[in-house]
Amino acid sequence: MNNDAEPVLRAVGLRKSYLSGDRRIEVLSGVDLCVAAGESVSIRGESGAGKSTLLNLIAGLDAADGGELFWSGGRVLPRTATARRNTFLGMVFQSFYLIPELNARDNVLMPRRIGGRIDTAARARATDLLARVGLAERAHHLPSQLSGGERQRVAVARALMNEPLLLLADEPTGNLDERTGEAVISLLLGLCADTRTSLILVTHNPGHASRAQRALTLRSGQLHHG
Repeated sequence: MNNDAEPVLRAVGLRKSYLSGDRRIEVLSGVDLCVAAGESVSIRGESGAGKSTLLNLIAGLDAADGGELFWSGGRVLPRTATARRNTFLGMVFQSFYLIPELNARDNVLMPRRIGGRIDTAARARATDLLARVGLAERAHHLPSQLSGGERQRVAVARALMNEPLLLLADEPTGNLDERTGEAVISLLLGLCADTRTSLILVTHNPGHASRAQRALTLRSGQLHHG
């Protein structure tokens, strides 16, 4: 890791709380995080610790109560996050969120469709990504015709469609059996390493977490090493 290089992601003192009845519950109490280009970071924590909340803040999907967020050195503001998100980062979720009426290749193409850039090169990239995740022969199958592991592979390919600098994976193996989950984690880590895409992996699985270059735990509203 080059300490002089601008990090892909920098979060400084992120705070977030929610109202529960007449009580305000603090979920994040000053989270600091830097992620370098091509670095993989895992985040574990108990249920309700705020892992998904943190990912939503990092993705610009929710606004923090305090702190600052930077994507490749540029400060993220609510009015700018939406415009940049589709090209800066990709997301993989526990639930695959594939569009049931679209085949695998068209699901992979969705980030380009959102950006209005469907052309021959985009279709070729979608086909190549499906090949890289081992689904070249399943490109024209609907999600209902794919297994859970295959659907998550499509979701991984879709997340990489726009060549993002950062990929966020929120419990990507949560709906998969152990063997399939291991294959998906290997795929994620391998693809991100090959493409120099930074990865933040939220997982409850200690074995999966340990495979990242850096393992963190979210506890009492803050990130801790190990």
